[in-house]
Amino acid sequence: MQLRPIAALGALILAAGLAAPSGPAAAAGDTIVFGSPVSLTGSLTKEGHLTQEGYELWKNYVNAHGGIKVGGKTYNVDIKYYDDESKNDTSAQLAERLIDQDHVNFLLGPYGSGTSFTVAQIAERKKIPMVEGNGAAEKIFNQGFKYTFGVLSPARRYLEGILQMTKAQKPPAQTVGITAASDAFSQEVAQGAAAWANANGMKVVYNNKYPDTATDVSSIISALKATNPDVILNAGHLQDALLVQKGLKEQNVMAKAYGYSVGPDTPDFASSLGKDANDVFGGAQWSDAVKYKGAPGFYQTAQEYAKAIDAAYHHRADYHNAESTAACLAFQYAIQKAGSLDTEKVRDALAKLDVTTFYGIIKFDSRGINLYKPMVVNQIQNGRLTTVWPALTADGKPKYPAPPWGQR
Repeated sequence: MQLRPIAALGALILAAGLAAPSGPAAAAGDTIVFGSPVSLTGSLTKEGHLTQEGYELWKNYVNAHGGIKVGGKTYNVDIKYYDDESKNDTSAQLAERLIDQDHVNFLLGPYGSGTSFTVAQIAERKKIPMVEGNGAAEKIFNQGFKYTFGVLSPARRYLEGILQMTKAQKPPAQTVGITAASDAFSQEVAQGAAAWANANGMKVVYNNKYPDTATDVSSIISALKATNPDVILNAGHLQDALLVQKGLKEQNVMAKAYGYSVGPDTPDFASSLGKDANDVFGGAQWSDAVKYKGAPGFYQTAQEYAKAIDAAYHHRADYHNAESTAACLAFQYAIQKAGSLDTEKVRDALAKLDVTTFYGIIKFDSRGINLYKPMVVNQIQNGRLTTVWPALTADGKPKYPAPPWGQR
């Protein structure tokens, strides 16, 4: 396996529209250095770059505004990256390298539940705190780990909002078909959706999985079509969403609503599908319509944050950006509260953290996962991402039922 040191990643990072990271920690010890193995290539590269953008935006803001005050001293921050190529084992090996060879102070999570789970094992063994914003599988947090914290709502809640919304329509949706990739995150998403549907009077007429490396899901689509559900849901990642949505059109599968755990919020979904992306719903950790008022020390509203992302990276802020930045903010507020860079004191401060940010509430249960921040539902309407649920957060109304293919 070839490791990709940060110097070798310059071209990749610049190609993604990012400034190259600023290198190793200052020799004088005036810099807090975070480390992250992240998917800069491989199957999760799109989400990986959004993750890195979220980290970089925070780093640049903090350094431009005087750094982080720790006790009586002020520190700049730096983030050292390696490309884990979207591979679980590679991510774990790179996390170990960041700790043992690069001597980073703390870890920021990779993208994905699989990689986050393997890196969490390293963080636990090395007793180095990690905050992650892109691994929602509760499997990560059911191991008794004490050094891993996740700022995002758990996987089982990703599609609940879409079901709540479609059930609230007139007439309400009554039947649900679920397709899911085989990875841990996607399976937890699917299980959570099925459980909610069954508990709330909706009938699950189809629920099947496919390999998370699949490039052809035509047989799954055919079987799903035969059950004729009101609502079609997919639990997976961006590539799954693109594959399924294209397959649904190819086989002319008609439903009242189409929803995805990951996909519609990422810029590549609409750019890849064009008009066929319209009227699709996505469960999201965050949107720029949410109305939180955050603590001082960073952009305090979702709208301010969204403007900053657009200015830096020239696209609409994605929830992967926001949850990644939120992971950094968890460290910022915990370090300030601890008044120390001691790993145990920072770990303890993270465990007790209770702060509202532009992203929402950051607070962890005894396992280290954030059960306190609700999800939102977004829909692509005429090429624009619109938040449609819950009603108090929405900046638009859901378009339901979906029109036929070719009329979008």
